[in-house]
Amino acid sequence: WQSIDFKHVLQNWFKQPHTNWGIDINAFDESGNDLAVTSLRPGEEGLPFLEVKVLETTERSRRNLGLDCDEHSTESRCCRYPLTVDFEAFGWDWIIAPKRYKANYCSGQCEYMFMQKYPHTHLVQHANPRGSAGPCCTPTK
Repeated sequence: WQSIDFKHVLQNWFKQPHTNWGIDINAFDESGNDLAVTSLRPGEEGLPFLEVKVLETTERSRRNLGLDCDEHSTESRCCRYPLTVDFEAFGWDWIIAPKRYKANYCSGQCEYMFMQKYPHTHLVQHANPRGSAGPCCTPTK
């Protein structure tokens, strides 16, 4: 058995789906002969196969918390930017309190596998790729 850890490759694909060019696996013996000989006929023993294990984590990771950016950030993905609304600066003296508050705003690209909170968003995209607008960058709080 040969075991190869593709965790970092897959993480990059989820962050930047346009970099997913697939995986090409070739197996050769010491003489350079191709070992990946497969057949479409069922029941043949001893043929090579590929086993993929995907483990679903139940813990929330830092990556899922979203991105906080500022005016100097070069991030192109969906990101939360600071925005303070100052009512005194607007001349809105009829607002007693608060005088200002942090409104923040979101901006950036939201890839299909990036920060999707609900699984149905992904299913809708696959069921009707031309009819769905895709995920959008929106605040959560």
